[in-house]
Amino acid sequence: MSLIPATDAKRDAALVAAIDQAREAVVLEAGSELVGEHLAVVMEGERLATHTFACLSPAYVGWQWAVTLARAPRAKTVTVTEVVLLPGEGALVAPEWVPWSDRVRPGDLGPGDVLPTSNDDPRLVAGLTGHADLDGVASRAPVQPSQWEIGLGRIRVLSPIGRDDAADRWVEGDFGPGSAMAKQATLDCGTCGFMLPMDGPMGQQFAVCANEMSPADGHVVALTFGCGAHSEAFVAPQDEPEAGEVLSAEQAGADELSEVTESEDSADVADIVVESDAVAGADADAEADDVADVVADLEPSDSDVEPDQA
Repeated sequence: MSLIPATDAKRDAALVAAIDQAREAVVLEAGSELVGEHLAVVMEGERLATHTFACLSPAYVGWQWAVTLARAPRAKTVTVTEVVLLPGEGALVAPEWVPWSDRVRPGDLGPGDVLPTSNDDPRLVAGLTGHADLDGVASRAPVQPSQWEIGLGRIRVLSPIGRDDAADRWVEGDFGPGSAMAKQATLDCGTCGFMLPMDGPMGQQFAVCANEMSPADGHVVALTFGCGAHSEAFVAPQDEPEAGEVLSAEQAGADELSEVTESEDSADVADIVVESDAVAGADADAEADDVADVVADLEPSDSDVEPDQA
């Protein structure tokens, strides 16, 4: 048994000693198989104490039975006022209760579900119905039309707070300039032909994508968002190999080098042939001159003929 004072109340010996009476009250409430050892006694006030016992139920691990005892002034009899099951340290308890309106998150709404909007939602302001006074409302409108929306036929329209919340959510979402897709893109939606402009104040910052090949098709995108399906994203044309022929970069370079070498070899051979022909012609002319000289030497001249023979 341990005593943990909760208040400055005077310790009541009769209440502190009534452990067996407190246990009997718990056994009567839950059964002896669910009541464990005595844990502590706490003075809640003057002549008011609470005894705690361990709970042995497997469904309430870490919970404690709490029995509150009281004693009337100048009375020796101890009475049981309350028996409850309370969570102890480390007990598994339900999370703090949150209203359903705060628990609903984006994406929770399904077919047939109804999500009422409160009358004081700061994202909405009163619109102009068919019974409203148009001139009276227009006279109270700001100078800038982009800051005011008539909303004919609608009871409420977006307030500046609602528009700012939507703009922040869209800019920071998957189709904003900070997304991984936009950071890798070289062109943005502001220059894309698939961009559908929006009217009103939101049109200065957002549009709707109409490219079925883009991951943003049908979504609101920031004009600073971008993807690889931009209308002006062109690939530089390249010569395609013939059908059935696929060349790697190394093969293409080797073939080009071979063609250059063959051209150089053909030019060298042609030069050699021309030079050979020129040399052969020069040798033939020299041989002809030598033969003529020999013949001229063999023929007798007039000075070599004897008189008698002449």
